[in-house]
Amino acid sequence: MSYIIGAIAPVVAILIYIYYRDKWEKEPLRKLIAALALGALSVIPVFFVEMWLHDLIYNFQITKRLDALYTAFVVAAFTEETFKFLALLIIVWRSRQFSEKYDGIVYAVFVSLGFAMVENIKYVLDGGMNVAFVRAVTAVPAHALFGVTMGYYLSFARFSLFYKKKNFILALLIPIMLHGIYDFILMSAEPGYFIVFIFYLYYLYKVGFKRIRELSTIKRTPN
Repeated sequence: MSYIIGAIAPVVAILIYIYYRDKWEKEPLRKLIAALALGALSVIPVFFVEMWLHDLIYNFQITKRLDALYTAFVVAAFTEETFKFLALLIIVWRSRQFSEKYDGIVYAVFVSLGFAMVENIKYVLDGGMNVAFVRAVTAVPAHALFGVTMGYYLSFARFSLFYKKKNFILALLIPIMLHGIYDFILMSAEPGYFIVFIFYLYYLYKVGFKRIRELSTIKRTPN
């Protein structure tokens, strides 16, 4: 039971923070729970698609670096962020609750952390509390920050007068790139990769909090 709590605790902490950063009109809890649940359910199709993508290169002899590149960007980042994006669109794209730019971040983070919660439970049950502590400041916040980026661009696609299609595409493309780089640094394990990883994690935190501050101060939907 302690492992489950250890896996879920960072998810809950981040969700509470994101929820209370909404200074204006709080989102309905039933809608947020639906976003969290749909994110968690996205683990199922992701599992099968990732297995299929792994099998595509099973019979090919490729270098360790190329394998890390393919696994990080295609198997993991592309698959996971695409299904999160689809879940986010289902939940809010045409919803009346999506009435402020910060709402995009709120719902995207809830979807992302629904996925991350299921993933984290698996890793913590396999690896124990040491894994829980490490992932509480790395993988779980990273998923949330990918969600922040997705919601940020989706909000501009929804509410801005210009570059709607561009922002809609960026809402998927940028999280895939950020996620892929994150995984590639870890999977490639190049010399000095840990220092690079720390700096990259700092970058994700810095940019993510900047986007949260930017949109959470906007009351309605100015163009």
